[in-house]
Amino acid sequence: MKDIKVLGTGCAKCKSTVAIIEQVASAKGVPVKLEKIEDMQQIVSYGVMSTPSVVIDGKVVHSGGIPSRDKVEQWLSA
Repeated sequence: MKDIKVLGTGCAKCKSTVAIIEQVASAKGVPVKLEKIEDMQQIVSYGVMSTPSVVIDGKVVHSGGIPSRDKVEQWLSA
C-alpha cells in the first residue's frame, strides 16, 4: 500500500490533485492511504515552497501544480 500525502491549503488545485490520485488508484486497483495535509507547519516541514505537493512514502515527488494522470500512473506503478 502506498502512503500518499497531498500538501496544500485546500485550494481547487489541491482538491483536483486528490481527485486524480483517487481516480488513478481506483482504476489501477492500487491500494493507497491518501491523506490531505493543510497545516502550514507540516507543509513547510517537507521543504516545499509551492502547493499542491505530493509526498509518497515520505518522499516529495511533485510540487506546484496539478500532476498529470500519466505522472500519477507512474508513481502508482513504481
